[in-house]
Amino acid sequence: MTKLLVSLLIAVLVPAGAAAYVASSTNYRIELDSLNVGGLLATSTNYRIEDTVGESATGIGTSTSYNLYAGYQQFDATPTTITISAPADVTLSPAISKSDGGTANGSAAWTVITNNSAGYNLTIKADSSPALVSGGDSFADYSPAGAAPGFTFSVGNSESAFAYSPEGTDLVNNFKDDGSTCNTGSSDTANACWEGLSTSDAAIAQAAAANSPGGTETTVKFRAAAGASKSQSAGSYQATITVTATAL
Repeated sequence: MTKLLVSLLIAVLVPAGAAAYVASSTNYRIELDSLNVGGLLATSTNYRIEDTVGESATGIGTSTSYNLYAGYQQFDATPTTITISAPADVTLSPAISKSDGGTANGSAAWTVITNNSAGYNLTIKADSSPALVSGGDSFADYSPAGAAPGFTFSVGNSESAFAYSPEGTDLVNNFKDDGSTCNTGSSDTANACWEGLSTSDAAIAQAAAANSPGGTETTVKFRAAAGASKSQSAGSYQATITVTATAL
């Protein structure tokens, strides 16, 4: 029997700040507010001035434990934050028979939260090529027939392969489909659009707006398969995968 184990690493390129806010309920959070009685925007060909009436002690204050942005003029200086969840390692199941082959599946989900108005980018890569290895044997990184991901995943009788398929509301176009073909249409058909992992970052999700405080979840499904005539060496196969969230 062949046991398949996928271990996952998480990376975030922008440090996460404290999730501070001034008011909240079960439906919303107000991150910033300002109490004043007036203000004015004035411009000319040489300058742009915005003033406020009624606030005191405005400006930027710092210490070793906080950054304070006081006054509505400082709102645009709020630091960009982005966080990503860390799912547990994934064990593909069921075990694949050395003599008869078979298919094993697993999945992991990442939630990205950012206050960045330009949104975020989510990428995936493997630490090795091929990704899923055990000693001297491995599953090939799945290679679709064309340039786009394969709408279905299958291997020949004498082959074995390892693939992934992302699902979620922020999918990049490459993993969207029209019901039969990937990288076209706007659908997110379940268990479709399979691609092989690479040691280079591949985009799986992207958004062009902030999603704080709720965030957006992207699920990545993993699948390994061995054909009936493929004599896959027995052992525990492992792939180390890095998922990275970047503020745009």
